[in-house]
Amino acid sequence: MKTLDNLGEFAGKRVLVRSDLNVPMDGDTITDAGRIKASAPTIRDLAEAGARVIVMAHLGRPKGEVKPEFSLAPVVEELAKEVGRDVKFASDTVGEDARAKAEQLTDGEVLLLENLRFNPGETSKVDAERDEFAQQLASLADVFVSDGFGVVHRKQASVYDIAKKLPHYAGGLVEAEVRVSRQLLEDPQRPYTVVLGGSKVSDKLGVIESLLERADTLIIGGGMVYTFLKAQGKGVGASLLEEDQIDTVKGYLETAQNKGVTIMLPTDIVMAEKFAADAQHWTVGVDELENTPAGESALGLDIGPESAKAYAKTITESKTVFWNGPMGVFEFEAFAAGTKAVAEALSTAHGGVDQGRLTVVGGGDSAAAVRALGFSDDDFGHISTGGGASLEFLEGKELPGLTVLD
Repeated sequence: MKTLDNLGEFAGKRVLVRSDLNVPMDGDTITDAGRIKASAPTIRDLAEAGARVIVMAHLGRPKGEVKPEFSLAPVVEELAKEVGRDVKFASDTVGEDARAKAEQLTDGEVLLLENLRFNPGETSKVDAERDEFAQQLASLADVFVSDGFGVVHRKQASVYDIAKKLPHYAGGLVEAEVRVSRQLLEDPQRPYTVVLGGSKVSDKLGVIESLLERADTLIIGGGMVYTFLKAQGKGVGASLLEEDQIDTVKGYLETAQNKGVTIMLPTDIVMAEKFAADAQHWTVGVDELENTPAGESALGLDIGPESAKAYAKTITESKTVFWNGPMGVFEFEAFAAGTKAVAEALSTAHGGVDQGRLTVVGGGDSAAAVRALGFSDDDFGHISTGGGASLEFLEGKELPGLTVLD
Protein backbone atom coordinates (compact mmCIF):
# COMPACT_ATOMS: atom_id res chain seq x y z
CA MET A 1 0.00 0.00 0.00
CA LYS A 2 1.16 3.52 -0.75
CA THR A 3 1.13 5.66 2.39
CA LEU A 4 1.38 9.36 3.20
CA ASP A 5 5.16 9.35 3.47
CA ASN A 6 5.66 12.67 1.71
CA LEU A 7 2.86 14.98 2.81
CA GLY A 8 4.33 17.83 0.78
CA GLU A 9 3.16 16.25 -2.46
CA PHE A 10 -0.47 16.84 -1.44
CA ALA A 11 -0.14 20.62 -1.08
CA GLY A 12 -2.73 22.45 -3.14
CA LYS A 13 -4.54 19.24 -4.07
CA ARG A 14 -8.11 18.34 -3.17
CA VAL A 15 -7.76 15.21 -1.04
CA LEU A 16 -10.82 13.05 -0.38
CA VAL A 17 -10.36 11.25 2.95
CA ARG A 18 -12.60 8.33 3.95
CA SER A 19 -12.73 8.49 7.74
CA ASP A 20 -14.72 6.47 10.27
CA LEU A 21 -16.76 8.99 12.27
CA ASN A 22 -19.52 6.53 13.18
CA VAL A 23 -19.66 7.55 16.83
CA PRO A 24 -22.39 6.61 19.34
CA MET A 25 -24.91 9.41 19.86
CA ASP A 26 -27.54 10.32 22.44
CA GLY A 27 -29.65 12.73 20.45
CA ASP A 28 -27.14 15.33 19.25
CA THR A 29 -24.64 14.45 21.97
CA ILE A 30 -21.60 12.30 21.17
CA THR A 31 -21.18 9.73 23.95
CA ASP A 32 -17.80 8.37 22.84
CA ALA A 33 -15.58 10.48 20.56
CA GLY A 34 -12.88 7.82 20.22
CA ARG A 35 -13.23 7.41 16.45
CA ILE A 36 -13.12 11.16 15.89
CA LYS A 37 -9.93 11.43 17.95
CA ALA A 38 -8.38 8.54 16.02
CA SER A 39 -9.35 10.02 12.64
CA ALA A 40 -8.13 13.55 13.35
CA PRO A 41 -4.32 13.11 12.94
CA THR A 42 -4.46 12.19 9.24
CA ILE A 43 -6.87 15.05 8.49
CA ARG A 44 -4.75 17.50 10.50
CA ASP A 45 -1.48 16.38 8.89
CA LEU A 46 -2.89 16.78 5.39
CA ALA A 47 -4.35 20.20 6.17
CA GLU A 48 -1.10 21.40 7.74
CA ALA A 49 0.73 20.26 4.60
CA GLY A 50 -1.50 22.53 2.52
CA ALA A 51 -3.99 20.01 1.17
CA ARG A 52 -7.62 20.92 0.60
CA VAL A 53 -9.20 18.18 2.66
CA ILE A 54 -12.66 16.77 1.94
CA VAL A 55 -13.73 14.30 4.64
CA MET A 56 -16.40 11.69 3.96
CA ALA A 57 -17.90 9.34 6.53
CA HIS A 58 -21.12 7.68 7.62
CA LEU A 59 -23.22 7.55 10.78
CA GLY A 60 -25.57 4.72 11.64
CA ARG A 61 -27.71 2.88 9.13
CA PRO A 62 -30.11 5.26 7.36
CA LYS A 63 -30.42 2.69 4.53
CA GLY A 64 -30.09 5.09 1.62
CA GLU A 65 -32.56 7.65 2.91
CA VAL A 66 -32.02 11.15 4.28
CA LYS A 67 -32.86 10.88 7.98
CA PRO A 68 -32.04 13.93 10.17
CA GLU A 69 -31.26 11.76 13.22
CA PHE A 70 -28.28 10.33 11.30
CA SER A 71 -26.85 13.65 10.15
CA LEU A 72 -23.11 14.20 10.65
CA ALA A 73 -23.73 17.86 11.54
CA PRO A 74 -23.27 17.23 15.31
CA VAL A 75 -19.81 15.78 14.59
CA VAL A 76 -18.44 19.01 13.06
CA GLU A 77 -17.64 20.80 16.33
CA GLU A 78 -15.82 17.81 17.87
CA LEU A 79 -13.89 17.14 14.66
CA ALA A 80 -12.83 20.80 14.46
CA LYS A 81 -11.59 20.65 18.04
CA GLU A 82 -9.51 17.54 17.39
CA VAL A 83 -8.15 18.76 14.04
CA GLY A 84 -7.34 22.18 15.51
CA ARG A 85 -8.97 24.23 12.76
CA ASP A 86 -12.36 25.19 11.39
CA VAL A 87 -14.32 22.45 9.62
CA LYS A 88 -16.88 23.42 6.99
CA PHE A 89 -19.96 21.24 6.49
CA ALA A 90 -21.80 20.30 3.29
CA SER A 91 -25.48 19.49 3.65
CA ASP A 92 -25.23 16.77 0.98
CA THR A 93 -22.67 14.31 -0.37
CA VAL A 94 -22.35 14.96 -4.11
CA GLY A 95 -25.04 17.61 -4.60
CA GLU A 96 -24.86 21.35 -5.19
CA ASP A 97 -23.71 22.26 -1.68
CA ALA A 98 -20.90 19.67 -1.62
CA ARG A 99 -19.68 20.67 -5.07
CA ALA A 100 -19.75 24.40 -4.35
CA LYS A 101 -17.93 24.09 -1.04
CA ALA A 102 -15.37 21.64 -2.44
CA GLU A 103 -14.59 24.08 -5.26
CA GLN A 104 -14.25 27.00 -2.80
CA LEU A 105 -11.74 25.22 -0.52
CA THR A 106 -8.35 26.84 -0.19
CA ASP A 107 -5.07 25.29 0.93
CA GLY A 108 -5.30 23.92 4.47
CA GLU A 109 -9.09 24.06 4.74
CA VAL A 110 -11.27 21.11 5.76
CA LEU A 111 -14.76 20.18 4.56
CA LEU A 112 -16.97 17.40 5.96
CA LEU A 113 -19.62 15.92 3.65
CA GLU A 114 -23.01 14.80 4.92
CA ASN A 115 -23.63 11.12 5.75
CA LEU A 116 -22.55 8.94 2.81
CA ARG A 117 -25.24 6.40 3.58
CA PHE A 118 -27.96 8.93 2.77
CA ASN A 119 -27.13 7.92 -0.81
CA PRO A 120 -28.28 4.37 -1.71
CA GLY A 121 -25.27 3.98 -4.00
CA GLU A 122 -22.89 3.85 -1.04
CA THR A 123 -23.96 0.43 0.22
CA SER A 124 -25.63 -0.96 -2.92
CA LYS A 125 -25.01 -4.61 -3.79
CA VAL A 126 -25.23 -3.63 -7.47
CA ASP A 127 -21.75 -2.83 -8.79
CA ALA A 128 -22.99 -0.26 -11.30
CA GLU A 129 -24.86 1.72 -8.63
CA ARG A 130 -21.83 1.84 -6.35
CA ASP A 131 -19.61 2.73 -9.28
CA GLU A 132 -21.82 5.68 -10.24
CA PHE A 133 -21.75 7.11 -6.71
CA ALA A 134 -18.00 6.54 -6.47
CA GLN A 135 -17.51 8.46 -9.72
CA GLN A 136 -19.53 11.39 -8.35
CA LEU A 137 -17.42 11.42 -5.20
CA ALA A 138 -14.19 11.15 -7.17
CA SER A 139 -15.13 14.19 -9.24
CA LEU A 140 -14.76 16.31 -6.08
CA ALA A 141 -11.05 15.61 -5.64
CA ASP A 142 -7.64 14.78 -7.08
CA VAL A 143 -6.54 12.10 -4.60
CA PHE A 144 -8.20 9.49 -2.35
CA VAL A 145 -6.93 8.60 1.13
CA SER A 146 -8.43 5.57 2.87
CA ASP A 147 -8.36 6.12 6.63
CA GLY A 148 -11.54 4.45 7.90
CA PHE A 149 -10.29 1.10 9.18
CA GLY A 150 -13.70 0.33 10.68
CA VAL A 151 -15.17 0.01 7.18
CA VAL A 152 -12.37 -1.63 5.15
CA HIS A 153 -14.16 -4.97 5.40
CA ARG A 154 -17.07 -3.48 3.44
CA LYS A 155 -17.26 -3.41 -0.37
CA GLN A 156 -18.79 0.05 -0.48
CA ALA A 157 -18.49 2.96 -2.90
CA SER A 158 -16.43 5.23 -0.62
CA VAL A 159 -14.20 2.39 0.54
CA TYR A 160 -13.65 0.11 -2.44
CA ASP A 161 -14.93 1.51 -5.75
CA ILE A 162 -13.49 5.00 -5.34
CA ALA A 163 -9.93 3.66 -5.08
CA LYS A 164 -10.29 2.61 -8.72
CA LYS A 165 -11.12 6.19 -9.72
CA LEU A 166 -8.32 8.20 -8.11
CA PRO A 167 -4.67 7.90 -7.09
CA HIS A 168 -5.02 6.26 -3.69
CA TYR A 169 -3.14 6.02 -0.40
CA ALA A 170 -3.56 4.49 3.04
CA GLY A 171 -3.94 7.10 5.76
CA GLY A 172 -2.00 7.02 9.01
CA LEU A 173 -4.77 5.30 10.95
CA VAL A 174 -5.21 2.48 8.42
CA GLU A 175 -1.44 2.06 8.21
CA ALA A 176 -1.17 1.71 12.01
CA GLU A 177 -4.16 -0.65 12.24
CA VAL A 178 -2.76 -2.92 9.53
CA ARG A 179 0.67 -3.00 11.17
CA VAL A 180 -0.77 -4.03 14.54
CA SER A 181 -3.21 -6.53 13.02
CA ARG A 182 -0.44 -8.19 11.02
CA GLN A 183 1.63 -8.57 14.15
CA LEU A 184 -1.30 -10.28 15.88
CA LEU A 185 -1.92 -12.53 12.89
CA GLU A 186 1.60 -13.34 11.77
CA ASP A 187 4.20 -12.62 14.44
CA PRO A 188 2.85 -12.29 18.01
CA GLN A 189 5.29 -12.46 20.91
CA ARG A 190 4.40 -15.30 23.26
CA PRO A 191 2.60 -16.10 25.44
CA TYR A 192 -0.22 -14.84 23.18
CA THR A 193 -3.61 -14.48 24.88
CA VAL A 194 -6.89 -13.56 23.22
CA VAL A 195 -9.84 -12.39 25.32
CA LEU A 196 -13.21 -12.82 23.61
CA GLY A 197 -16.48 -11.54 25.04
CA GLY A 198 -19.73 -10.20 23.71
CA SER A 199 -23.08 -11.85 23.46
CA LYS A 200 -22.90 -14.56 20.82
CA VAL A 201 -20.54 -17.36 19.83
CA SER A 202 -21.98 -17.16 16.30
CA ASP A 203 -20.49 -13.67 15.91
CA LYS A 204 -17.00 -15.05 16.50
CA LEU A 205 -16.96 -18.44 14.76
CA GLY A 206 -14.35 -17.56 12.16
CA VAL A 207 -12.02 -15.77 14.54
CA ILE A 208 -12.14 -18.61 17.11
CA GLU A 209 -11.21 -21.15 14.42
CA SER A 210 -8.34 -18.95 13.26
CA LEU A 211 -7.04 -18.22 16.75
CA LEU A 212 -7.03 -21.88 17.74
CA GLU A 213 -4.17 -22.11 15.22
CA ARG A 214 -2.29 -19.10 16.60
CA ALA A 215 -2.99 -18.23 20.24
CA ASP A 216 -1.70 -19.90 23.37
CA THR A 217 -4.76 -19.06 25.46
CA LEU A 218 -8.35 -18.09 24.66
CA ILE A 219 -10.20 -16.41 27.51
CA ILE A 220 -13.99 -16.51 27.15
CA GLY A 221 -16.41 -14.03 28.73
CA GLY A 222 -19.70 -12.29 28.04
CA GLY A 223 -22.89 -13.97 26.91
CA MET A 224 -20.99 -16.50 24.82
CA VAL A 225 -19.77 -18.10 28.07
CA TYR A 226 -23.07 -19.88 28.60
CA THR A 227 -22.94 -21.78 25.32
CA PHE A 228 -19.46 -22.99 26.30
CA LEU A 229 -20.67 -24.01 29.76
CA LYS A 230 -23.68 -25.79 28.29
CA ALA A 231 -21.32 -27.65 25.95
CA GLN A 232 -19.59 -28.93 29.09
CA GLY A 233 -22.91 -30.21 30.38
CA LYS A 234 -23.58 -27.46 32.91
CA GLY A 235 -26.93 -25.81 33.57
CA VAL A 236 -27.10 -22.11 32.73
CA GLY A 237 -30.57 -21.10 33.89
CA ALA A 238 -32.11 -18.42 31.68
CA SER A 239 -28.73 -17.08 30.53
CA LEU A 240 -28.14 -16.24 26.90
CA LEU A 241 -27.67 -19.51 25.05
CA GLU A 242 -27.20 -20.50 21.40
CA GLU A 243 -28.46 -24.07 21.30
CA ASP A 244 -27.48 -24.44 17.65
CA GLN A 245 -23.83 -23.69 18.45
CA ILE A 246 -23.33 -26.24 21.24
CA ASP A 247 -21.88 -28.92 18.95
CA THR A 248 -19.60 -26.33 17.34
CA VAL A 249 -18.32 -25.28 20.74
CA LYS A 250 -17.72 -28.89 21.71
CA GLY A 251 -15.55 -29.12 18.61
CA TYR A 252 -13.59 -26.03 19.69
CA LEU A 253 -12.95 -27.51 23.12
CA GLU A 254 -11.71 -30.76 21.56
CA THR A 255 -9.53 -28.96 19.01
CA ALA A 256 -7.99 -26.79 21.72
CA GLN A 257 -7.11 -29.82 23.79
CA ASN A 258 -5.52 -31.55 20.80
CA LYS A 259 -3.46 -28.47 19.90
CA GLY A 260 -2.39 -27.62 23.44
CA VAL A 261 -4.34 -24.35 23.45
CA THR A 262 -5.87 -23.35 26.77
CA ILE A 263 -9.51 -22.21 26.71
CA MET A 264 -10.20 -20.41 29.98
CA LEU A 265 -13.82 -20.32 31.11
CA PRO A 266 -15.17 -18.65 34.24
CA THR A 267 -15.36 -20.64 37.45
CA ASP A 268 -17.95 -18.31 38.97
CA ILE A 269 -20.71 -16.11 37.58
CA VAL A 270 -22.66 -13.08 38.78
CA MET A 271 -26.29 -14.15 38.40
CA ALA A 272 -29.35 -11.89 38.48
CA GLU A 273 -33.06 -12.34 38.88
CA LYS A 274 -33.70 -10.24 35.75
CA PHE A 275 -31.95 -8.13 33.13
CA ALA A 276 -31.95 -4.76 34.86
CA ALA A 277 -29.48 -2.35 36.43
CA ASP A 278 -31.12 -2.71 39.84
CA ALA A 279 -31.74 -6.46 39.70
CA GLN A 280 -31.06 -8.56 42.78
CA HIS A 281 -27.82 -10.44 42.07
CA TRP A 282 -25.41 -12.91 43.62
CA THR A 283 -22.22 -14.80 42.77
CA VAL A 284 -22.20 -18.56 42.41
CA GLY A 285 -19.86 -21.27 41.09
CA VAL A 286 -20.47 -22.52 37.54
CA ASP A 287 -21.62 -25.92 38.82
CA GLU A 288 -24.41 -24.29 40.85
CA LEU A 289 -25.89 -21.75 38.42
CA GLU A 290 -29.42 -23.07 38.79
CA ASN A 291 -29.20 -23.74 42.56
CA THR A 292 -30.04 -20.14 43.41
CA PRO A 293 -33.03 -18.22 44.79
CA ALA A 294 -34.35 -17.54 41.29
CA GLY A 295 -33.71 -21.11 40.08
CA GLU A 296 -33.92 -21.67 36.34
CA SER A 297 -35.16 -18.11 35.72
CA ALA A 298 -31.84 -16.61 36.88
CA LEU A 299 -29.44 -15.36 34.25
CA GLY A 300 -25.73 -14.64 34.21
CA LEU A 301 -24.71 -11.02 33.60
CA ASP A 302 -20.99 -11.00 34.44
CA ILE A 303 -18.04 -13.22 35.28
CA GLY A 304 -17.44 -13.59 39.01
CA PRO A 305 -14.52 -12.22 41.09
CA GLU A 306 -12.54 -15.51 41.11
CA SER A 307 -12.74 -15.68 37.34
CA ALA A 308 -11.79 -12.02 36.98
CA LYS A 309 -8.70 -12.58 39.15
CA ALA A 310 -7.63 -15.66 37.15
CA TYR A 311 -8.18 -13.89 33.82
CA ALA A 312 -6.18 -10.86 35.00
CA LYS A 313 -3.26 -13.05 36.06
CA THR A 314 -3.06 -14.72 32.66
CA ILE A 315 -3.30 -11.36 30.87
CA THR A 316 -0.52 -9.73 32.89
CA GLU A 317 1.75 -12.73 32.30
CA SER A 318 1.26 -12.56 28.52
CA LYS A 319 3.48 -10.79 25.99
CA THR A 320 0.68 -10.19 23.48
CA VAL A 321 -3.00 -9.69 24.33
CA PHE A 322 -5.92 -9.01 21.99
CA TRP A 323 -9.30 -8.23 23.56
CA ASN A 324 -12.64 -8.05 21.79
CA GLY A 325 -15.91 -7.97 23.67
CA PRO A 326 -16.92 -7.14 27.27
CA MET A 327 -17.08 -9.73 30.03
CA GLY A 328 -20.57 -8.77 31.12
CA VAL A 329 -23.24 -6.10 30.93
CA PHE A 330 -20.76 -3.31 31.70
CA GLU A 331 -23.41 -0.64 31.10
CA PHE A 332 -24.93 -1.68 34.45
CA GLU A 333 -22.59 -0.84 37.35
CA ALA A 334 -23.41 -4.03 39.24
CA PHE A 335 -22.22 -6.14 36.30
CA ALA A 336 -19.17 -4.15 35.16
CA ALA A 337 -16.52 -5.63 37.48
CA GLY A 338 -15.39 -8.38 35.12
CA THR A 339 -14.88 -6.03 32.20
CA LYS A 340 -13.10 -3.55 34.44
CA ALA A 341 -10.75 -6.25 35.74
CA VAL A 342 -9.76 -7.22 32.19
CA ALA A 343 -9.19 -3.56 31.27
CA GLU A 344 -7.03 -3.00 34.36
CA ALA A 345 -4.98 -6.10 33.56
CA LEU A 346 -4.40 -4.96 29.98
CA SER A 347 -3.46 -1.51 31.27
CA THR A 348 -0.98 -3.01 33.73
CA ALA A 349 0.52 -5.26 31.05
CA HIS A 350 1.01 -2.28 28.74
CA GLY A 351 2.50 -0.06 31.43
CA GLY A 352 4.71 -2.69 33.00
CA VAL A 353 8.50 -2.86 33.04
CA ASP A 354 8.60 -5.04 29.93
CA GLN A 355 7.81 -2.57 27.16
CA GLY A 356 7.98 -5.37 24.59
CA ARG A 357 4.38 -6.27 25.36
CA LEU A 358 1.56 -5.47 22.96
CA THR A 359 -1.96 -4.98 24.32
CA VAL A 360 -4.73 -4.37 21.80
CA VAL A 361 -8.33 -3.42 22.52
CA GLY A 362 -10.23 -4.60 19.48
CA GLY A 363 -12.69 -1.81 18.84
CA GLY A 364 -16.48 -1.86 19.10
CA ASP A 365 -17.98 -2.47 22.54
CA SER A 366 -14.54 -3.10 24.06
CA ALA A 367 -13.30 0.38 23.16
CA ALA A 368 -16.54 1.94 24.40
CA ALA A 369 -16.28 -0.06 27.62
CA VAL A 370 -12.75 1.01 28.56
CA ARG A 371 -13.60 4.67 28.02
CA ALA A 372 -16.92 4.38 29.87
CA LEU A 373 -15.07 2.79 32.80
CA GLY A 374 -12.66 5.72 33.01
CA PHE A 375 -9.60 4.40 31.18
CA SER A 376 -7.53 6.47 28.77
CA ASP A 377 -6.52 5.33 25.29
CA ASP A 378 -2.92 5.78 26.43
CA ASP A 379 -3.40 3.01 29.00
CA PHE A 380 -3.19 0.43 26.20
CA GLY A 381 -0.78 -0.37 23.42
CA HIS A 382 -3.44 0.13 20.77
CA ILE A 383 -7.20 0.71 20.66
CA SER A 384 -8.59 -0.34 17.30
CA THR A 385 -11.36 1.64 15.64
CA GLY A 386 -12.64 -1.40 13.76
CA GLY A 387 -14.36 -4.16 15.69
CA GLY A 388 -15.66 -6.16 12.72
CA ALA A 389 -12.67 -5.30 10.53
CA SER A 390 -10.23 -6.37 13.26
CA LEU A 391 -11.95 -9.72 13.67
CA GLU A 392 -12.09 -10.40 9.94
CA PHE A 393 -8.40 -9.50 9.61
CA LEU A 394 -7.57 -12.00 12.37
CA GLU A 395 -9.66 -14.61 10.56
CA GLY A 396 -7.26 -14.21 7.65
CA LYS A 397 -9.99 -12.88 5.35
CA GLU A 398 -9.31 -10.53 2.48
CA LEU A 399 -10.74 -7.11 3.28
CA PRO A 400 -11.96 -5.34 0.11
CA GLY A 401 -10.96 -1.88 1.31
CA LEU A 402 -7.36 -3.04 1.86
CA THR A 403 -7.10 -5.32 -1.16
CA VAL A 404 -8.02 -2.47 -3.51
CA LEU A 405 -5.25 -0.30 -2.02
CA ASP A 406 -2.68 -2.92 -2.99
